[in-house]
Amino acid sequence: METLLYEQRGNLAIVTLHRPEGLNAFNYDMLSELGQVIEAIRINPDVRVVIFTGSGDRSFSVGADLKERKTLTDSQVKRNLYKMGEVLTSIEYLPQPTIAMINGFAFGGGIELALACDFRIAATSAKMGLTETSLAIIPGAGGTQRLPRLIGESKALELILTAKRLTASEAFDYGLLTKVVEADQLEDATTQFAEAMLKNGPVALQQAKFAVKHGMNVDLQTGLSIERKAYEITIPTEDRIEALNAFAEKRPPNFKGK
Repeated sequence: METLLYEQRGNLAIVTLHRPEGLNAFNYDMLSELGQVIEAIRINPDVRVVIFTGSGDRSFSVGADLKERKTLTDSQVKRNLYKMGEVLTSIEYLPQPTIAMINGFAFGGGIELALACDFRIAATSAKMGLTETSLAIIPGAGGTQRLPRLIGESKALELILTAKRLTASEAFDYGLLTKVVEADQLEDATTQFAEAMLKNGPVALQQAKFAVKHGMNVDLQTGLSIERKAYEITIPTEDRIEALNAFAEKRPPNFKGK
């Protein structure tokens, strides 16, 4: 891959946007490669948690590559927009838990990628925002939908309509971030957060995420039905029996995702 780096540490996958000379902006090649990586992760039973980050220490991603954008026809702009929306939705619905490790600038499509993740951990030096209206466009890869669902309609409208650029501390106060840490602690803090999930049952992680994601936008009774069906999937697993045995034997469980 030319625009991404991929690393797997045990059951943890790390996807790095790798166009540091362009502050990790999204061009069509990056979107295509990211889509391919996401589909490979989706079916990889050895990947239990995924971290997304940016190459270097300056930028997570500044969003769409505006230099490329100037050379595109209207139809090509639509192509890129649809591709990015498709890829970010595929990230949102990965069965594995996902974490955006925000190491620097995260504007436009960059913060939209982070919003598609389950958690967002940022360095104190990071800056972020949905700045599209300052470019006479709007967030088009999920920003107008995911942000209000995360922080509420009024706050989301404020940030989108003013194109406000937030510090990490401000973003945390708005409810956009899960955690803020010093830049030199970012990787360790994000890895530790991932490890807190990795020690738990892999099937249970995926089914709990499924129940929350698919139950959030339906009525309570439908959500409860989704939850029960997700629970039932965990009942016949080897991991559930291993957890009971480990508890009885007073030892850590050895989960295999089966």
